[in-house]
Amino acid sequence: MKVDLHCHTTCSDGSLTPQQLVQRASDNGVTHLSITDHDTVAAYAQISIEDCPVKLIPGIEFSTTWRKQGVHIVGLEIDLNSDAIAEGVQFQTEARLARAEQIAAKLTAKGLDCNLEDVQKLAGGDHVGRPHFAQHLVNVGAVKNQQQAFKKYLGAGKPGDVKQHWASMQQVIDWIRGAGGTAVLAHPLKYKMTRTKLLALVEDFKSCGGQAMEVVSGKQIPSDTRNMLNICEQFELLASCGSDFHHPGLQWSELGHYSVMPESKCDISNYWNS
Repeated sequence: MKVDLHCHTTCSDGSLTPQQLVQRASDNGVTHLSITDHDTVAAYAQISIEDCPVKLIPGIEFSTTWRKQGVHIVGLEIDLNSDAIAEGVQFQTEARLARAEQIAAKLTAKGLDCNLEDVQKLAGGDHVGRPHFAQHLVNVGAVKNQQQAFKKYLGAGKPGDVKQHWASMQQVIDWIRGAGGTAVLAHPLKYKMTRTKLLALVEDFKSCGGQAMEVVSGKQIPSDTRNMLNICEQFELLASCGSDFHHPGLQWSELGHYSVMPESKCDISNYWNS
């Protein structure tokens, strides 16, 4: 059995369609897969579960904040048709649209050609994010590349830096658990926190009803993996793992090719060892 419980499609910020991602996962030997697009479950409507070459674990990745810092929480084995998930997706979609409108207005005020409808077309009708604004600025000749777009207009403290008003951590976890799912703190190492602050985050996450944490996210050094597993066991959380795949060609986040997680009785994949 090979599981990958964190990856993305074109329904959020990935490069592959749901069908392409499932096929790539199968080709890479993945047997159990969770597509965890940002604040949407649209990918699952594009896949025939009966004909799927891998076992699908229905999932989503919600965005939230903790002490003014962005944090992501994955929901695994959720009921895709539940009222809780529908409520969560609607709330986050409205939050994303409001942010996109503010970014477009701020960039337009700076004299840039920034029609929101054009940016939405780049997103293919799905959630609009800063990368779509960056590509639009490239397309209209305002910058040479996306990196320059972030450096001049979209990065922290720049004209298009609009903070998101996500649902609270408690609300996100309530949505996931209300859908019968497992709430997983995503990629804790990516938040670049001190150990003291990370432990405080995990403690708050657990007190809100969080049930698991990603011990492995893509390729990472063994000492980091061991450290994350120790924290997971300390707080009596289940240990999850995944590639956080977005785009082909990135060796540190290829589907099914994440770092090995040490054997542990709290390994969440034990639930799907069948």
